[in-house]
Amino acid sequence: MGTGKSIIGRRLAVEMRCRFIDTDHLIEKMAKKRIPQIFAQDGEDHFRKLEAQAVAEAAGMQGYVISTGGGVPLNPDNMAALGKNGIFVALTARPEVILKRVQRRAGERPLLKGPDPLGNITRLLSERQKVYDRSEIIIDTSDIQIDESVQRIVAKVSQVTGQKAD
Repeated sequence: MGTGKSIIGRRLAVEMRCRFIDTDHLIEKMAKKRIPQIFAQDGEDHFRKLEAQAVAEAAGMQGYVISTGGGVPLNPDNMAALGKNGIFVALTARPEVILKRVQRRAGERPLLKGPDPLGNITRLLSERQKVYDRSEIIIDTSDIQIDESVQRIVAKVSQVTGQKAD
């Protein structure tokens, strides 16, 4: 959340001549409601079930850059499905940068509700760090622009795959 997954993913897809899909959009399409409504009306467990379905669907698509929610890597089944055909890229940012980026839409971020959103971000990052560290590519977007993030990913993908970047 707030690391640039959607915008960087879209631009990366253009750069790599791929299509783009966001699992959050698949979830909302399946549920016929927005993610904050899913959390509020059905709870996080239900959301995570929908998320696993969306990941399974996206993982079966070829030639896509797939943007996922930050909790996707916590489910080993999600990682197994995505790992069959893909390279994992983790986008990170410092907690205070994330908070600044998401504050204008904080009400749409169910995991940030409460009196201490910065503490919640720090806790979530800490809980997820070991899983994120297993990614083939990790890019800290705290102090770089979107285009630079995309170029770093393209260069690292070419290193991982052994293919020259265009």
